[in-house]
Amino acid sequence: MRAIEISKAPLEKWIEIIDKPYQDRTPYQTSEESYHITQVAGRMLGVSHDETDYLVTLYELSKKPHVFILSEELDKNITPERFQAIQKIHMINQKENGLSINRFVAFLDGERLLPTHANSTYHRHLRQSFMTMLRHFESRHGLAHADFRRILLDVIKWTWNHLDPWLTEYDLDKQLPCVVWYGDMNKSQQYFLYYLIMLGFDVLMFHPAGEDAFHFIDEQDEVAKIHRYPTTMSPPPFPIEQPERRGTVAYRASKEMDEVIHHEDSSLYKPWQFRNYAPSSVTLKTTYDEVFLLAKERAFIRPNFKVKEGVVYIPALFSKVMGVSRNKKEYWDRLHQLTELKQAITVQTFPFTQQIQTNYQFHYQHALNQQNELDVEKMIKGNWWQYGHLPEGMQKGIASAIASICRNPKLLPVGSETEKDVQLYLFTQVANIPKFFLNVMQTFDYAQEVPKVILYNNETNGALSRSDAALLLLLNEFGMDIVVYNPPGHNDLEQYIDASCFDTHWLDEMVFNQEYKEPSLLKRVFRSIKN
Repeated sequence: MRAIEISKAPLEKWIEIIDKPYQDRTPYQTSEESYHITQVAGRMLGVSHDETDYLVTLYELSKKPHVFILSEELDKNITPERFQAIQKIHMINQKENGLSINRFVAFLDGERLLPTHANSTYHRHLRQSFMTMLRHFESRHGLAHADFRRILLDVIKWTWNHLDPWLTEYDLDKQLPCVVWYGDMNKSQQYFLYYLIMLGFDVLMFHPAGEDAFHFIDEQDEVAKIHRYPTTMSPPPFPIEQPERRGTVAYRASKEMDEVIHHEDSSLYKPWQFRNYAPSSVTLKTTYDEVFLLAKERAFIRPNFKVKEGVVYIPALFSKVMGVSRNKKEYWDRLHQLTELKQAITVQTFPFTQQIQTNYQFHYQHALNQQNELDVEKMIKGNWWQYGHLPEGMQKGIASAIASICRNPKLLPVGSETEKDVQLYLFTQVANIPKFFLNVMQTFDYAQEVPKVILYNNETNGALSRSDAALLLLLNEFGMDIVVYNPPGHNDLEQYIDASCFDTHWLDEMVFNQEYKEPSLLKRVFRSIKN
């Protein structure tokens, strides 16, 4: 039995540890029946302030004789005999309606699909670790899952093509290789790395963009600890040549100063500091008076604003005003106060979106991840994606908002629609954001002025549609303020969106056919000077 302790040290310390043989690491204990070693298993998400330094670290790691950059050279070859043996075991598994893990591994052993080892303790450990990996998959999906056949086949391929030669070459009492993974990983690769960690290998996973695919099988960060860098970048190719150091001392000092002064909790934010973050709305519960007070405030001033792990949580207004105040001057002054704010859109004609009739079922299915939820990266890479001309951070922000409103749909079903039908409808409608709204979304610096949509629906200029409601849900999730005025006090939003998702403020009188009143020229000039 090989007991493992995972080091929690930062990257520099981890690299120092992987260079040491087991007996020089602390703690280290051994007996005839067990090993107790210090093992390094970590996920490095993002990049350091000096991107060149980060790439130099990767390059220098790759030159260490006991380090293998597995992501660049996974060998998927397999002999026909082994392939046929795996197929045979799968047929038995189907015939038996699912073998137990012990019997499954016994069949693998019987077909000689698992490596052997002269050290009897480690020989047992190879099988126990394989069973641990299978149990991990079984607890999440069951061995009848559609992915199981492919994952088992891949893991056995890589076990013979990579693991078995290492077991022959390395002295297990002294040191096992360190495996480095760079960039994206699929499900098979996740489980092979999991198996290596269970065996006692040092494993370091790097992703410059901060994507954490290993999270799907290590939700509590118990198997591989996370080290987060202060920034991210699109993953360049793994450095196969020594990167040239270009960052000056002043450059690094400037980056470090930014981290001290403009960190996520500082409230001293630079323009567009969070352009690569994903926005997420925190819809505020307010009184009628608070709507006009908060509408003027920047996002970071509002209650419950926070930034955490690549997400900006934006306190946003989603309110409906029913009726008209007895004090008509106050009513119109307040409405104009909103419409004349910077980045405000006023809508008086309905519907303001076009219903999309195209069937997006194929695009939706191909954008789902292993949890049957929309995947941001898959959406952006889809040939239906309309926003490829936008900056990468904005594309991820839009995709993240689309994924969020589809994951927890607040749009009411129509007739016999299922939740999946509603999700597909939302996906279809918001896949084509009207250009005017898209332009306003691009001007949104998440910590600063919050764009707003003011809808004045007196029911004389058309009716709010379901596709309008779908877009409003997206804009709300994106962090924008939405205020709907309905002078006659009738339902419009309520026909499509759960009323618990927005505040409703009732005023004194219900007024029918109330025309929209533009502010006077004098007021517009005065407010323009004031702004």
